Amino acid sequence: MKQPTGTPTRKGRSPVADKRNPAPADKPTKVKRKSRGGKPPRRGNVVLRGISGTFSLIWRVIWGSAWRLGMVVFLIIGAATAYFYSGLPTAQELFDARARGSVTMLDRNGKVFAWRGETFGTVDSDQIAPVLKHAVIATEDKRYYLHPGIDPQGIASAIKINLASGRGPLEGNGGSTITQQVAKLLCLGDSFDPIRWKNEAEFEEDCRVTSLWRKVKEVPFSFALELKYSKDDILNIYMNRSYLGAGARGFEAASQRYFNKSASEVNASEAAMLAGLLKAPSYFAPTANLERSQGRAGTVLDLMHNQGFLDDTQLAEAKAHPAALSQAAAARAGGYFADWVMDTGPGFLTSETTEDVTLQTTFDQDVQKIAEGAVKRIFDEKVKDNSKAEVAVVVMSADGAVRAMIGGRDTTVNGAFNRAIQAKRQTGSSFKPFVYGAALEAGYSPADVVQDGPLTIHIPGGKDWSPKNYTRRYHGNVTLTDALKNSLNTATIRLQEAVGRDEVRRVAHDFGIVSNLTTSPSLGLGASEATLLELTGAYAGIRNGGTSVAPYGVVELKIHGDDQPLMGQLGGLGERVISQRAAGQLIYMMQQVIQSGTGGRAKLGDRAIAGKTGTTSSYRDAWFVGFSEQYVTGVWMGYDDNTPLAGVTGGGLPAEIWQAVMADIHKDLPKLPLSTVSPDGSGIIVSSGGSTPKVVTSGSADDPLASALAGAMQNAEGQRQAQAQGGRMVTAPTEVQGGGGGGGAATEGSSSSSSSDDALSRALNGILGGN
Repeated sequence: MKQPTGTPTRKGRSPVADKRNPAPADKPTKVKRKSRGGKPPRRGNVVLRGISGTFSLIWRVIWGSAWRLGMVVFLIIGAATAYFYSGLPTAQELFDARARGSVTMLDRNGKVFAWRGETFGTVDSDQIAPVLKHAVIATEDKRYYLHPGIDPQGIASAIKINLASGRGPLEGNGGSTITQQVAKLLCLGDSFDPIRWKNEAEFEEDCRVTSLWRKVKEVPFSFALELKYSKDDILNIYMNRSYLGAGARGFEAASQRYFNKSASEVNASEAAMLAGLLKAPSYFAPTANLERSQGRAGTVLDLMHNQGFLDDTQLAEAKAHPAALSQAAAARAGGYFADWVMDTGPGFLTSETTEDVTLQTTFDQDVQKIAEGAVKRIFDEKVKDNSKAEVAVVVMSADGAVRAMIGGRDTTVNGAFNRAIQAKRQTGSSFKPFVYGAALEAGYSPADVVQDGPLTIHIPGGKDWSPKNYTRRYHGNVTLTDALKNSLNTATIRLQEAVGRDEVRRVAHDFGIVSNLTTSPSLGLGASEATLLELTGAYAGIRNGGTSVAPYGVVELKIHGDDQPLMGQLGGLGERVISQRAAGQLIYMMQQVIQSGTGGRAKLGDRAIAGKTGTTSSYRDAWFVGFSEQYVTGVWMGYDDNTPLAGVTGGGLPAEIWQAVMADIHKDLPKLPLSTVSPDGSGIIVSSGGSTPKVVTSGSADDPLASALAGAMQNAEGQRQAQAQGGRMVTAPTEVQGGGGGGGAATEGSSSSSSSDDALSRALNGILGGN
């Protein structure tokens, strides 16, 4: 058998190898004992194992829930952020949030003196002084450039402060970042809806209400702002939209309002004052209380110093020179005038304008200050400290351009009751020039004679009316000039009834007394009501030579940015009411009121002036209105509740206030004569005739014979006096209808003291009068 060749295949271990490297003995295999149920055996204390397992389970549940909930919240915030982000416009579109525009008023010299509405001025980030930015950041959000819109550290600190102060966690300090405050200013994306909200102020007030839900919404909205805009853009939105008191919206407007300079020009103390307004704009406004505003600015300066924005030297310099208001802001002049101008212009261009409007006005700040100073001086010197008497003053040029207006003793208020234009009061004897103006226009002369004596007017269907003079004394027959300068009531009523009440009403109305004028005989004594502006404007018509004027305050109106005015002057010269001759004669007569009559306290040395006093029944109103060649000024005094003035007449304190105002206004003005016409000696005898309603009795109405005799004798004597003075006797119709126009030309030979049907009276008149 053939033997196999090659290397034999060996299985197993080689004997030789086994001898060289003996194999290790096999380790005994440990047999694992199976526990019951196939689980490993338990070890340790069962209780501890149970507690540990419970906590482990709870932790796994919490952790699992937390990260899942966190993921859900993250997704929700992310979705909300994306939603808000998608609706945000460019930063520039968010600068101006006003639904209404503003009105800036310039005086006659082109200087700003008042604002209405919310003024606004857009500025970019590089146009704001760095010190102003630092002041805002130091005050509102010192970690502004470090957080992503929400500052957890600031919120936690605010909650701690609120709880320590006994408030709720969300009451008081909110810990809001500037970004969150911008979110509030934007009302979290909501816009003003005029259907839902009564006005913009109510809408903004609701936006500022803090609630938990709004705090939650602030988070994604703030993140959206941070993603959409740069930090400078967000700060710029904040500084352009924030309300800073006194109607100023934004730091540029506030800087112009308080300091009359741009926000790029403010220094450290001014910047601190502006930044301090953010906490409570109306309360800390320097126009409301400068000292309080300066104190708040000092706190802001300390914050700026603590955060490294100011060094020791800069801090000391700023505190040594606190911010002060500009001259216009400090004066706060023209509040009553500004309110009046806003009322006289069309609403869509003034009080309700959606544009920024500039009004060029007739206002004179110097004249206003003089008037305010004069009123204060007279009240300080001559009125009791606790007196509640009020005053109103209007100063205008002869063409009706109003230069100054005071509507009450408090001259620093806006929107207050303006007694110069809103208070309708009885005019008293200050109405009498219209009676005499009507008479002069009808052909009477200042030298004509009228009887001043007891008078009773029979009013059909009513009680007899018997006017009396202020002194309760009578002067007999007097010239028209003397009757006006001494403010004689019975003489004035006789003249009124001779001229006719309808004619008196026409003259007064055409001169500008647009209030309802009574038709009763008391018309001539100022029983009707008028405002001080109406009465002063009417006197300007007299001064103007008989041509009426419409008082005005607006010269032109422009929309901001436009070169051409949108509206021009709203008043001025009107139609002729009485002739120049009649006006000149009336001015002459009114001069005598001041030179030797009831208005003596109004004298201005040798300067030519004219005017008239006025006091109503029971001393409820006291007036003095008068004019020089340059100015027309009216003064009223009284109580708002119609309490009688104690011993005050138009020739007293009102005349003194008028004199004080006019003396200071005219200090550097030339002494110019008034355009007067002296009495020329001609006169007209007026008597009743035909069917003209008849008027008047002299003496007692209970004794017709005595009345007729006395009247005839006075009439005859008056004719002789009138002839001696170059004038003629004025007689009135012998009956008056109390509610009618009254008066008319009377037939020659009639008497103001008897009935035309009384033969005895006619005979006595003929004998005693030489007819």
